[in-house]
Amino acid sequence: MSETTAPPRIVYESTVTAVGDQVQAFLGHGMLILFADDSPAELHDMSVRHTATVAEEGPQTGDTIVLGQHSMEVLAVGPVVGDNLLNLGHIDIKANGETAAKLPGDANVAKQDLPLPTPGDAFRIIRGNRSTTEEPR
Repeated sequence: MSETTAPPRIVYESTVTAVGDQVQAFLGHGMLILFADDSPAELHDMSVRHTATVAEEGPQTGDTIVLGQHSMEVLAVGPVVGDNLLNLGHIDIKANGETAAKLPGDANVAKQDLPLPTPGDAFRIIRGNRSTTEEPR
C-alpha cells in the first residue's frame, strides 16, 4: 500500500501589525493570543494584532503554525477555532502539549517557549506535509 500526501498549502496567512504590552506575560504561561487589527481596543494590550491576506480555513490537527521563524505542529483544535480565526482573526495558541482542547477556542501545540512576535512577522497555517524551521536533533 502506498501513501500519498498532498503538497503543503497555506490555508491562512497574515502579517503581525502590533504586539500588546501584556503579550510577554501570557507567553510566560504558554499562551499566545491573536486578534485581527479591527478588534476592540480593550483586547489590544493582551494580544498580537494581525492583518490576513489568505483566510481560507482555520487550523486542523496536524497542520503547522508558523510565526516568524518558529514553527509548531497543531496537536488539538477546539470546535470554534476555525470560525473565530476566519471571522475575528482570533486564535488562542496554547503550548501545553495536550492532544485534546480544553476550551472551544484553544489550538494546542507542543510544550515549548512560544516566540514573541514583532510587527512584520508572518503568521501562517500550513496544511499538508509537515513544515518546520527547527533543526533536526
